[in-house]
Amino acid sequence: MTTPPVCNYEGSDYQTSFWDQGGRQYEDRTEAIALKRLLPGSGDLLLELGAGAGRNTPRYTGFQRIVLLDYSRTQLEQAQGRLGGSDKYIYVAADIYRLPFRNGLFDATTMIRTLHHMADAPRALGQVRDVMAPEGVFVLEYANKRNLKAILRYLLGRQPWNPFSLEPVEFAELNFDFHPATIRTWLKDSGFKIQKTLTLSHFRMGLLKRIVPTAILVALDSLFQWTGAWWQYTPSVFVRARVEGNGQRQALPSSPVLLFKCPGCGQAPLVERTSYLECPSCQRQWEVKDGIYDFRESKDN
Repeated sequence: MTTPPVCNYEGSDYQTSFWDQGGRQYEDRTEAIALKRLLPGSGDLLLELGAGAGRNTPRYTGFQRIVLLDYSRTQLEQAQGRLGGSDKYIYVAADIYRLPFRNGLFDATTMIRTLHHMADAPRALGQVRDVMAPEGVFVLEYANKRNLKAILRYLLGRQPWNPFSLEPVEFAELNFDFHPATIRTWLKDSGFKIQKTLTLSHFRMGLLKRIVPTAILVALDSLFQWTGAWWQYTPSVFVRARVEGNGQRQALPSSPVLLFKCPGCGQAPLVERTSYLECPSCQRQWEVKDGIYDFRESKDN
């Protein structure tokens, strides 16, 4: 049950302070464009990793069911308030290092502004690969250490770490930047094949965002996103990768309970009780409360 440390947004007002009131309209709108370009137009089941308060969730309109996963329960509660009580959404509090889903389920998975909190990114990517269906599409965003601002600061002696080195840099506790070549290697080793790369936030500068209308910055960024096919020097990079290899694609379960396996021992299916799911193998109990499936700690611990 031991995993790397987790960055927990429990009790945070991140959606309000960072996105709604933090002057991030430019970043939000460019991410919406990238998601539209990279995600399939439709599908049965999508997994949104690091869903937070559901900022991006309404953009996945073509999918029948969407699973929102976050480690923070309060973030998921905010997402519920934002999205309503539709049966389309399934809310799961869990650790990405121990995904509580049966293998081969998801047509598509997104991980936006989440990998940069992963102290063991290859382990997290391996978990993602396991739960995805054959030929499933994975849209990943990562923070790029080889961005122009970091390069300039390094050359001027104002930054100790080398933006050209391949290892991740932890610039703040549980906040990592990654080299594009390292991400490509990890995805390949995890069983993914990259199909498309987009670069975002070409104009992420406070001065520019203050003096240039957001609509103009978004339009320009949209044009430059395609340069990601040749080089990646922006602070944010999006990739679309497809699952390689053959495997068994699971049918869309008739009940959300059938999505899950025990993250402790891997047993599936779990037994549905009044207020929890029980593992018939190891007898761990996972709480279900107010529409949120909680797999962070078993009730018997």
